Amino acid sequence: MNYKESFIKFMAECGVLTFGDFTLKSGRRAPYFINTGNYKTGTQLAKLGEYYAECIKENNIPVDTLFGPAYKGIPLAVACSIAMHNKYGMEVNYCFDRKEEKDHGEGGVIVGKKLTDSEKVVIIEDVITAGTAIRQVLPVIKAAADVDVTGMLISVDRMEKGKGERSAVQEVNEELGIKVYPIITVIDIIEALKNDIIPGKEYLEKMLEYRETYGV
Repeated sequence: MNYKESFIKFMAECGVLTFGDFTLKSGRRAPYFINTGNYKTGTQLAKLGEYYAECIKENNIPVDTLFGPAYKGIPLAVACSIAMHNKYGMEVNYCFDRKEEKDHGEGGVIVGKKLTDSEKVVIIEDVITAGTAIRQVLPVIKAAADVDVTGMLISVDRMEKGKGERSAVQEVNEELGIKVYPIITVIDIIEALKNDIIPGKEYLEKMLEYRETYGV
């Protein structure tokens, strides 16, 4: 079992990846749902950090600092930073933003590593739905220093049309010039169902139909 298959199995066991009949925020009815809010233990978070770290290594992404957008990105940045040290012996900084600027103490909106010019920063998130979060945090990062954003990590690329014909991942890549690296894609999930890596094969046909209708 490769690390992508292992990650899909991990998501299913954590109740993060489920199958059924779900109405999404977009109004679309999907046969699968991903709820990263179901990660809730230290063991799960430690394992999750390792999968993100493996994605960095597999794709040879240059990184000095991991930036986790508030709020869901914060534990991801911390967990991945720890995993980079424990698994690969790499010292990778982390930082994250506050929702409101602090006007006392050290001040500012970024907590953790103070960003510097030319620093290689990787943004780390759970999923991209419309790309709103990265559009909000990118100016914050760039205001702190002239950093080099070398990529963005997400758990899953749904490979789904947004308002137009492009996916949110494609929009971020094309409009912001930032390459998005998913640990897995919906195609990987479909293959995992086909190969009985996870239970839920009865939803395979609906997954293929959904992909045919909304996929990019």
